[in-house]
Amino acid sequence: MGNYHPFTILSYAIEYSFVRIEPWLYHFDNLLLHVLDTLLVYWLVMLLTRRPIAAIITAILFGLHPMHVESAAWVSGRKDVLYSLFYLSAGIAYVYYLRATGPQKTKWYIAILVLFICSLLAKPVAVSLPLTLLLIDYFEKREWNNKVLIEKIPHFLLAILFGIIAVTVQHSAGAMDMQKVHYNFIERIALGCYALDTYLWKAIAPANLSNFYAYPQKTGDSLPPLFYLYPLTAIALVVAAWKLLRKNRIAVFGLLLFIANIALLLQFIPVGEAILADRYSYMPYLGLFFIAGWYVSEYFAGTQKIKYASAILWVSGAYMVLLFIVSYQRCMVWYNPISLWNDAIEKDPVHNPGAYNNLGFIYYQKWAAAGDPIEKRTDYDSAMLLLNKAIELKPSFVNPYISLGEMQRGAGKYEEAKQSYFKAMKLNPRDPNLTLGLAILYLFMKDTASSGYWFRTAIDVDPSAQAHGNYANFLNMTGKTDSAIMEYSIAVAKGPGQYSQYLNRGKVYRENNRVDDAISDFNNAIRLNPDLGELYYERSLAYNKKGNRTQALQDVEKAAALGYNKIDDVYYKGLKQ
Repeated sequence: MGNYHPFTILSYAIEYSFVRIEPWLYHFDNLLLHVLDTLLVYWLVMLLTRRPIAAIITAILFGLHPMHVESAAWVSGRKDVLYSLFYLSAGIAYVYYLRATGPQKTKWYIAILVLFICSLLAKPVAVSLPLTLLLIDYFEKREWNNKVLIEKIPHFLLAILFGIIAVTVQHSAGAMDMQKVHYNFIERIALGCYALDTYLWKAIAPANLSNFYAYPQKTGDSLPPLFYLYPLTAIALVVAAWKLLRKNRIAVFGLLLFIANIALLLQFIPVGEAILADRYSYMPYLGLFFIAGWYVSEYFAGTQKIKYASAILWVSGAYMVLLFIVSYQRCMVWYNPISLWNDAIEKDPVHNPGAYNNLGFIYYQKWAAAGDPIEKRTDYDSAMLLLNKAIELKPSFVNPYISLGEMQRGAGKYEEAKQSYFKAMKLNPRDPNLTLGLAILYLFMKDTASSGYWFRTAIDVDPSAQAHGNYANFLNMTGKTDSAIMEYSIAVAKGPGQYSQYLNRGKVYRENNRVDDAISDFNNAIRLNPDLGELYYERSLAYNKKGNRTQALQDVEKAAALGYNKIDDVYYKGLKQ
């Protein structure tokens, strides 16, 4: 998917081993990681400032800010909350390293490197850590010399290595080639500065939040004139930092901490289709919150300002309550796909065809599952309206055509479905979803010759295990058993981790009295997916065919215990007699 984050994927794998795709554990862990990150922010700021008020204010802002909802509420935001856990831990370890002596200093140095590697493996954007460490040196008034730079060499080498890996993976997945509109160098600078400005004002007033921020539309062959003014803000920040360099260490530290961690996320090098994202603010905002926390704590630090402390505390408290309310409302937006994509359309009804497509696909799924005729008709009309709107906004968008074809086929409107598929085919003839959709459509139309052609074409387009498995299903349905077994065998060889290929081949073996081969396939399928009741039931049928009624009964009862609801009662009662 254009990302290199093995630790993040590993965390999903661990959760999957316990609850499969039940969502509660994934969400619980995201929330837990966000809470831990908030506590680590408190710890780090407390170590740096030795001011509890500064640490508390910074941590509360970090924990409650609405821009951080996306990273915590969205399961795919795991990479943000996970890399930050190691990133902040590395920062804390670095402070201890600076204050340690003797052998302890070496231990802390090793700990920093290990934590840095873990952070990089969770999300490569952690490459900014060496800059953060240099900023901590600046904050701690450490003299910059050759020793300071030499000790950072391993960190910079790791950053370069993982930076190369990240760019290579993103480029190979096409994530860096998703913009259909070309932007020249000057426009890229303007867009990056626009994103910077947006992150800055949303840190203070987090309004009009969305899960997708589209690139601005060009007027003619250039951006709207306003965008060329945004670089002035970046210039002003640089000038302010330079003027404050020797006068205000706090402001410079916080501002540069923000810039160091946001710079790679400003789309100067384009990745993906969005110009900015709420989740990108997760770690960068720490710098801005640090400034706020410090200056609030200033009113508790001296006798001259203490008289204002109560008022500052009330204002800060009111602001944090406001953040809490907005974050709560934002969590409700992230509650389910319908609320999420409705919100995205409401925020930008003109430049977000993906939102219409995604919401249309959700209503398509609701239509497919609905039993009530009125509900089914409403869902069908909603899906058609939304998918056609996506096409209207972006005529080159393939996905809504595919969904339209699926819906029209399911509604028995075969000719209309064919038109939708072929329109999509003109846009992207190498999309395996299209060839498979056409193959199934012609199967519904009872045109087996055309269906077989498109199943074979699907393999040419995408010679994966699933494509061979689909073609094998077709061959089996049309009575070509030997050819089906050959295709299933190719599918098994290409995808030895896919239980469905073993399951389907096992059924064909059993139906053709190759019972031992069938049982072997069912055993492999169960090994890959031991919690699926259907597999035990299918193996029960094979054991019964072999004459092993005891094992057949055990498998039926296992299938029932796992919730499989398609057990033949007559067959079950016969085994128990």
